[in-house]
This record gives sequence, structure tokens and C-alpha cells, in this order.
Amino acid sequence: MKNKLFLFIIIAANTCFAQNGPITFEPGGYGTLWTWTVFENDNQPPLEIVANPLVSGINPSGQVAKFIAKQNGMPWAGCESQHGTNLGTFTLTASNCIVKIMVYKPIISPVGIKFATPAGASTGELLVSNTLINQWEELTFDFTAIIGAPSSTGIDQIIIFPDFQQRNQDNICYFDNIKFSNQGPPLNEPMVAAPTPTYNATNVISMFSNPYTNVSVDTWQAPWSQGTLTNLQIAGNDTKKYTDLNFVGIETLGANILNVSAMTHLRIDAWTANITTLKIKLVDFGADMAYAGGDDSEHELSFVPILEQWNTYDIPLSNFTSLNSTEHIAQLIISGAPVASGVVYIDNVLFRNENNIGLGENNRSEIEVYPNPTSDQLIILHPEETTRIILFDCFGKNLMEITPTSSETILDLSTLPAGAYFLRSEHAYQKITRRIAKL
Repeated sequence: MKNKLFLFIIIAANTCFAQNGPITFEPGGYGTLWTWTVFENDNQPPLEIVANPLVSGINPSGQVAKFIAKQNGMPWAGCESQHGTNLGTFTLTASNCIVKIMVYKPIISPVGIKFATPAGASTGELLVSNTLINQWEELTFDFTAIIGAPSSTGIDQIIIFPDFQQRNQDNICYFDNIKFSNQGPPLNEPMVAAPTPTYNATNVISMFSNPYTNVSVDTWQAPWSQGTLTNLQIAGNDTKKYTDLNFVGIETLGANILNVSAMTHLRIDAWTANITTLKIKLVDFGADMAYAGGDDSEHELSFVPILEQWNTYDIPLSNFTSLNSTEHIAQLIISGAPVASGVVYIDNVLFRNENNIGLGENNRSEIEVYPNPTSDQLIILHPEETTRIILFDCFGKNLMEITPTSSETILDLSTLPAGAYFLRSEHAYQKITRRIAKL
């Protein structure tokens, strides 16, 4: 009997704080691939994960949830996550009973949230009205009063009512960034991609950066690393996430060993919410490319990141003063403190030569887009050498592809829904990506 009681206590403890959140609807984030069921909403248009209709203010997210509250739907029309798989199983306590959600609506009306257990017991919905229209607003729901109730124990489903009223028209409602009080503000993950490098590709050796052709890398997490790697996308941009980071080894060995002697700088973009010291180390294995017997020359630099924003480290290779050579770079080692819970996002790992800018002063090395945001036409100024211009959405879907005939191209966006998009200009030596907003 004692063993059974002990097992019950363990299970109960593990259900208290196991809710999956914050629910951000970003690629690789919670909510995006969940099974959402729409109910009591006329012909039941599905919940959609779409581009953010207003990328500004309190919500710079790339993706959000879109719910069309139908005129002939019930006032309590809404959507719900799938029992048992999406939200996780947890119990409402003082540490997680405050729930926040961001909403963007064309009308002022109550928004509702409730939770349910596998057996169907419900907390009952709490209703809070938005006070703003056509802009993002964060609403707060306090479930303190039902802590300890049977319906607040073993919860595994969340139900959202975006427009709890009788309607005389269809209302398009967006919601995003659902978080629990023990996840606290701010959302500890980047909501925008790292800044796009614009170096001439002929002067770059890229290990990991979307605008360039990357060299071969043996591993982004060597077996001796202490940290966990996740590959994901942020606003359509490939990104690497390291969790529980003590140190991680990135290796280019054997035929992949890097000779960066013609380069002047190492560039790395990093985003963290809790690492107070970030260290970057280069290791040169020497001419015989053997760690034990060669010139295992290395140097480590320390940085204090600005939290919750992208930090661009553009480091002169001369700062790695202990390196005898940069002709046999075999390891890049990233470490952080505190090691118990350190999380860092990494992008744009490349070596560059700042002495050759490549294009010449009479040529355009950037692209300019205006107006941005735009309601219909977008004017693009780009290098004359541009061979292709592509417009794609946050899911990477190709929406338009143009072969330009001059250094100015005009895109007609009038048929596209409002939201965030990405524009990529390509030519022989570089790919440049810009984020744009459609009103």
C-alpha cells in the first residue's frame, strides 16, 4: 500500500506544472501542429495558423491563430485543443492560474478561456473583453477562485472563445502567445529571425546562414558536448537552438577542415533570455589535422549578451590571440553560464573578409523596399545583376517569382491577405532577404 501511495504522489507532482506553453504558433513552437477542433460555428471553418496581420507593438510574432467567428454561429463558438496530446496534463495552482492571451479583433466583445479534463469536467469559461480594435492587446484571465476544485485537477485541454457574443456579421479574430503565470513575461524565445547578413558571398565562408551556400560541417553537436540541439525555423529562417547549455562542440574535421586564413572576421548571431556569459572558442588542429599531435591552438573570448534580443558578434580573427594559425580550423566551441538552464539560439555562423566589399561603388549591394508596410504595390530597388525575386509566406510557400529586367521592380500585392511576408532577391553572388508587411 505504501508503494502505491508513493507512486500516486509522484504522478500528482508531475502533473502540476506540465502544461505545454507558451502557445506561440511559431514554427517549432507549441500550438502550431496541434489538432484544433472548431465547434458551434455555422459551417465550421477551421482554425488557421497565418502570418501576423500587424507585426508591431506588443506582438512581433511571425505567426498567429486565425478564427472566423461566423454570423450564424453560436455566441459560444470557439476552438479546442485535442485531449491528451497537445496541452499536456496539469493542475491549476497558484503558480500557473494566471493565463494571458494576445488578441487582435475588429470588434469589442468578450473573449473566453476554459479548461477541461479527460473525463469532460470543465472549469467553466472566464470572459474578458478586449478594449482595442484592429491592434494587438493582451488580456488576463485569473483562475485563482477554482484552485482545488475537481475540474481544475488533471486538465489536458484548453478551449478558446474568440468572440463570445451574438453576431450580425462574420468577425475575423486573431489570437496568439497564450502563457501561464509560471511562464511569466516576457516570452523567452525570439519572435523575429536574426538579422540577415549582406556581405558579398565571394568574401564569405559560411557554416550556417540562409543567404549563402554553406560548407560541410561534420556535426553541430559533438558527442562530448554538454547541451541539447534542436533545429527549427523562426519566421521562415533556419535557426539552431541549444538548451541546458554547458558547452557544445561544432566540428569540421578531415576533408571538411576550414582554411579561413583569407578571412578577417568570425560572425555569429545569438539570442538568449538567461545566459549571462557567452563564450566562443576556435580550435586549429594544425597541419597534420590531429588533435593530439598537431598544433591544437585555441583561444576563447567571453561576451555579456543583451538579453532577449539578437546579438551580432562580428569578431576580428586577430582577437583570438592564442591561435597560431587559421588554416586548419576544426572546432568552434560555444559555452554559456548558467549551465543548469542556459538556452541560446544561434544563426549566421560565418567567416568573412572585410577588405573586399566586392561590388564596386556604382553598384547596389542591398535591396530597398517601400512603402513597407504597404497596402497594394511594393517598389523594390535591387542590384542590376539580380536574376530572381521571390515572395514567400511564413511557411516558406512561394507566392510570386519574378525575373527582373531592370534595377527597379514593382510587385502587386493587392490580392494577398494582410500579414507578414518575406522577399528574397537573388544574384550570382548573394541572396538578400527582407521582411515586409501587407496592410
